[in-house]
Amino acid sequence: PNGSTRLAILSLSKERGRSNERKACLGWSRRVKVVTVVGARPQFIKAGAVCRAVEEYNCKASSKNRIDELLVHTGQHYDYLMDRIFFEELELPKPAYHLGVGSGSHAQQTGRIFERLEPVLEKEKPDGVVVYGDTNSTLAGAVTAAKLNIPVIHVEAGLRSYVRSMPEEINRLVTDHLSTFLFCPTDQAVRNLAKEGIKPGPGKIVRNIGDVMYDSILYYSKIAKKKSTILEDLGFLAQTSVRNADLRSLRTCTERFPSGAEAPLGRSQTVPYYLVTLHRAENTDDPKKLKSILKALNEIGRKIAVVLPLHPRTKKMIHTFCLLPRGRNIKLIDPVSYFDMLSLERQAKAILTDSGGVQKEAYWFGVPCFTLREETEWVETVRSGWNVLVGTEPKKIVREILCMEKRRLSKKKTRSDSISMGIFGDGKASEKIVQILTRCST
Repeated sequence: PNGSTRLAILSLSKERGRSNERKACLGWSRRVKVVTVVGARPQFIKAGAVCRAVEEYNCKASSKNRIDELLVHTGQHYDYLMDRIFFEELELPKPAYHLGVGSGSHAQQTGRIFERLEPVLEKEKPDGVVVYGDTNSTLAGAVTAAKLNIPVIHVEAGLRSYVRSMPEEINRLVTDHLSTFLFCPTDQAVRNLAKEGIKPGPGKIVRNIGDVMYDSILYYSKIAKKKSTILEDLGFLAQTSVRNADLRSLRTCTERFPSGAEAPLGRSQTVPYYLVTLHRAENTDDPKKLKSILKALNEIGRKIAVVLPLHPRTKKMIHTFCLLPRGRNIKLIDPVSYFDMLSLERQAKAILTDSGGVQKEAYWFGVPCFTLREETEWVETVRSGWNVLVGTEPKKIVREILCMEKRRLSKKKTRSDSISMGIFGDGKASEKIVQILTRCST
């Protein structure tokens, strides 16, 4: 088609999108009231970005067009290092309600949220309920809202690992099929939903708005660099008194793989170390898998420092199975704050993780990532070459790390020589969410 035809098609497509949004939002008042349900660390980070966008919008909007947001904390994560410190650092508003569900089996935890969230929603009568990601809090928030005929707004919709044995996968599937607003982080997520028949249409908004975690990392990484002291606390910052030969060695060790990728978010000069995060039940609750992973860490720790912030579940299982790592360079530390985590990620020589969020953060910092799983919902990081699925077999983990080292030292150009930040949006995902919600209120 010629230029004018393309413009006409684009205009028609946009008008159809606006029409679908109006139909999805039919019956909303001009002043929107939403309840945001959070319960776990990754959700605090995502909610922080959207809450900030809501506040910025409200500062400019007239009183009749504002968004009234009430935060409900389920209490899924409940101790200081897993909870309150994130509210303090991210300057999240104090929760209007704290459900205090605590730990328990999936059924117990989810059931308690159902029971305690329902009266909150009946009392507040929101125009929509916002849920994030794929935790039990996500599932319970979505189901409770849907049963009360309240539109569900799912941020980070459309992710799929296609492994039904993962609790997170079940949570995603159910939440997406109950949602009215599906805010996807990538084009792949939109395609995943389309395969399941979830497409834009009357009463349904499906949009790739980008990743709200990318919004967060762009905003908070500079603050973290100033405020975090974790590198000094662990003795990893290079001192000016180090010999010149040692400095040359440090520079070699902190070169990016592949070269040039550090530009987006920057690094300082540090003693080399690997960062490890380990929390998924499929790894921690299986003594064979947990033993295999720790065996690999012991091997890696013979040559380089390994930092492992211990998730409460991981700490419990390590002691239950008597599997305490014995490598002299392995540093087991308490869970760290968001700012400290960003600092550790930015400076790491490589990251080993079973966390979805950490895979993305490694990518954004230009740090090689080795995922301790056989699959990932963040396939974009694997396709780019920055993320390798290594599973839990010690030999494979060590082998892939050695391959990375060889490529780094030889500086061979590979398909992963560049990072495409556009895969995860433009850093304005939260603003787009607010724009769509406020468009629905008019």
